[in-house]
Amino acid sequence: ADLFERTAEELAQEGLVCECLGGGRLSHRPEERKIHVYGYSVGFGRADHAVTTEKLKAKYPDYEITWANEGY
Repeated sequence: ADLFERTAEELAQEGLVCECLGGGRLSHRPEERKIHVYGYSVGFGRADHAVTTEKLKAKYPDYEITWANEGY
């Protein structure tokens, strides 16, 4: 929630409005070039991890990027 609130405030200063569509967690293992997206946010619910994963794959094509709904 802290990250979202800070980002929302910064965007508001530019005249933009944002909406949080859910949350989750990331496990980042840079030495193995792996990112795992999982879990949910108590306050915002679960994000669509498939969407997050596709965006990460576009940004980090040399990483193995996976996701699961399990975990917190």
